[in-house]
Amino acid sequence: MTKVVWIVDDDASIRWVLERALRDTPLTVRSFTGAADCRAALETHAPDVLLTDVRMPDGDGLALLQEARQRYPQLPVIIMTAHGDLDTSIAAFDAGAYDYLPKPFDVDEAVALLLRAAQHGEPAGAPVPRARPALIGKTPVMQAVFRALGRLSRSDVNVLITGETGTGKELVARALHDNSPRAAQPFVAINTAAIPAELLESELFGHERGAFTGAQAQRRGRFEQAEGGTLLLDEIGDMPPALQTRLLRVLAEGEFYRVGGHAPIKSNVRILAATHQNLERLIADGRFREDLYHRLNVVSVQVPALRERRADIALLANHFMQEVAAELDTGVKTLSPEALDRLTAHSWPGNVRELRNVCRRLTVLAPGREVQISDLPDGLRGGAPENAAGDWQTALRQWAAGELAAGRSAVGIHAIQIAEQVLIEAALAHHAGHKQNAAKQLGWGRNTLTRKQVKEDF
Repeated sequence: MTKVVWIVDDDASIRWVLERALRDTPLTVRSFTGAADCRAALETHAPDVLLTDVRMPDGDGLALLQEARQRYPQLPVIIMTAHGDLDTSIAAFDAGAYDYLPKPFDVDEAVALLLRAAQHGEPAGAPVPRARPALIGKTPVMQAVFRALGRLSRSDVNVLITGETGTGKELVARALHDNSPRAAQPFVAINTAAIPAELLESELFGHERGAFTGAQAQRRGRFEQAEGGTLLLDEIGDMPPALQTRLLRVLAEGEFYRVGGHAPIKSNVRILAATHQNLERLIADGRFREDLYHRLNVVSVQVPALRERRADIALLANHFMQEVAAELDTGVKTLSPEALDRLTAHSWPGNVRELRNVCRRLTVLAPGREVQISDLPDGLRGGAPENAAGDWQTALRQWAAGELAAGRSAVGIHAIQIAEQVLIEAALAHHAGHKQNAAKQLGWGRNTLTRKQVKEDF
């Protein structure tokens, strides 16, 4: 039987593009120019899928979503908007949206989403986590993170969180915990790279009195502290091999022993692991257990670097300036357009953490209410160096020399894969997610770009 899709949008070009794209699918399309006409049609019958914009002159798409879901609880409703932010996505998923489609969208992906919704026949969305303040952003890469967290919020599976240092991996972990069935239970985090190897086992599993010199009393480890809740193992790639084996046994058997203990202790803990390293390369080098990797990497979430989401820098900077002002009980300082341009152009090797520290410094040291270029730290004040175009070549040469000296395998293949992903991310960001235009400018076909993209695990 033919499935029916209703499209509600006051933008005629959006309706035309979607109607044309759906001609060769088994879906029949009916379009509405506003919420009022669709609301009237819903009084007598419903489509198989409803796709609605949020902001329309005659009504609110979120209100239409709620009314449609009250009347037809099994109706999949997809929300689309050009004003994509976390609050809107939260409201959409909280109201029972099947999915969230930020504009501009890739037409092929929109069609695939509509087909999937029509096939499923009932909402499968989950609330987008009410993330902590710094986990904000409107760029497509952050929208993807929010959607991933929303889908995982009702799940209890182990998650591997990857991303460069300072991108906010612990914030992602906290969002996963705060919006999970374990939210009322403890959230415990441990940085495995910050604790000496000889002490890490005791930190994780605890110890009995007299287990070693200095163990004057029994001590509960992080696994016991997190019982019933969530344990974040940060920088998991630095965990010593012997402890990787012990961790694998806990994940496999659901129990562990304190150091010096003889009685097994049952463990009911959700494991979130985070790392800035490439675990697959560590596996190839014999420094990380492959079986542990698969236990941890049930689902993965990639947190983007700040340079990959430059359009969020102004949003983040303004947020941090307000946050620090409130913390220090002082007036909020604003960034001049010229200063903001410099911040946006910066490469931010320290990512969001570096930006927050800069905003703290500016709040404390900038003399006026408006931050000028002259107030910025030295590394941000000047323009780009004349040899900036060659910097990446120098960095690549140094990286390659280090990898070869360390005896790494498949160095060329790894470098090409990284370069391709960087080019794809930059091109998609430049073209607002439009794969056809991004592929054309890169000199590839659209299928080639899609094939080279790293696949999502959820």
